[in-house]
Amino acid sequence: MEIIPPAGEEGRLPSVLESLIPIIFMIISLVTGIFFFGTSPHIPLLVSVCVAALVAMRLGYSWRRVERGMLDAVRLAMQAVVILMVIGTIIASWIAGGIVPTLIYYGLNILEPAYFLVAACAICCIISIAAGNAWTAAGTIGIAIMGIGYGLGMPPEMVAGAVISGVYFGDKISPLSETTNLAPGIVGVDLFEHIQYMLYTTIPALIISLILFAILGYTQASAMPESITVTADLQRDLKEIFLISPWLLLVPSFIIVMMIFKIPAFPGLMIGSTLGVLCAIFIQDADPSMVLNSLYDGYSITTENKTLNELLNNGGISAVLSTVSLVIIAMCFGGILEFTKIFEVIVGHIARKVQSTKSLIIATVFTGITGNAVGCDQYMSIIIPGRMYADEYRKRGIKAKVLSRTLEDAGTMTSPLIPWNTCGAFMTATLGVASFSYLPYAFLCLLSPVIAIVYACTGWTIEHYDDGEKPAKVRRFRIPKRI
Repeated sequence: MEIIPPAGEEGRLPSVLESLIPIIFMIISLVTGIFFFGTSPHIPLLVSVCVAALVAMRLGYSWRRVERGMLDAVRLAMQAVVILMVIGTIIASWIAGGIVPTLIYYGLNILEPAYFLVAACAICCIISIAAGNAWTAAGTIGIAIMGIGYGLGMPPEMVAGAVISGVYFGDKISPLSETTNLAPGIVGVDLFEHIQYMLYTTIPALIISLILFAILGYTQASAMPESITVTADLQRDLKEIFLISPWLLLVPSFIIVMMIFKIPAFPGLMIGSTLGVLCAIFIQDADPSMVLNSLYDGYSITTENKTLNELLNNGGISAVLSTVSLVIIAMCFGGILEFTKIFEVIVGHIARKVQSTKSLIIATVFTGITGNAVGCDQYMSIIIPGRMYADEYRKRGIKAKVLSRTLEDAGTMTSPLIPWNTCGAFMTATLGVASFSYLPYAFLCLLSPVIAIVYACTGWTIEHYDDGEKPAKVRRFRIPKRI
């Protein structure tokens, strides 16, 4: 049942100037806090929430309505928060159970540094297409690949960039992905027509990314002549601490099968965590109290091998609590912008100012990126621009699939690059690498909006309606729950 707010609780529509106040303040406070004072984004974002709340109250909204708007947005992020905590338990239990050590042990035998980044990206592409979800793929196969990368001596930010490029390729073109269904659904495009049209930007971005990863891998391998000795030492130490067995590979294989058959993320990941605990107790003969405590505190061990210490001291719910708090604060800010229509006013103003097809598509790209930064969630970067630009695309005779593709090129693909966006926060917590560190190596995510702009400037693949062809109607969507 829809809750009707009390009379006089709804405020007025903000002006463009009023809409810019919280956004400009957020940008200035984040840049100042992160780059000049070296603080985490938590405090600048929290202060930005206060400024956004003051603007909302100036617009005539009561504190009660502001509070409800923030809580509604936080409620949308609760699934992400729960999944983050489960990922923390999976990392700890899979290390304690010998699953991650086994993956690393055999991965070091199969994968060479020269082609590791290419293989990592390709493997993540396949798993993410099957799962239809970048988060689930990163939280399972991504963790193992990060471990193998550490063992090979590859820079973790490069490995994280390869993982993120792979999982977001699959998330973008899989018909099972929520964003892949959301973008065409908003603007009235057939799902598979949308996917086919996205290949024009996504395939070139993937090919260029794989070439760049091949170059990086070759460069790194040539600079690590001692990698064979380091790998042998690491494998020896792993066998001394854990029982390494190919049978342990059945656990991640089972989780991947569940992903393919679309078992929901939370129960699927909880099963994976439970299997890790059972492996730790009954196969690794670990102390049950130590295993259970590690689910919160993370797995902890001290060895003479520095690389092994970095690999094994990881996981636990406590490791993701900083990210959880960041997600909650960021969603409070995005929630105020959502119910006050601050972001919609700015997007609408931009849509009325653009004059040409090229400038309209470029405006869509930058609006999607801005939506990820100020809306703090990829849904905001898809839904609001999709709503606001659809009429302009229709008036100019541009096919709706151009808009749906551009929404994904900019909105879906840049979401993991923003530290305070739910996607960026999730990837940082899961892969253990800061967003700004892996950003230069997330080639697919960087190239997709660039290619979209190139196509806009050249007019290539930009299709218009034929005379007499009727554009599809825009569907009105609310932000959905994350799958």
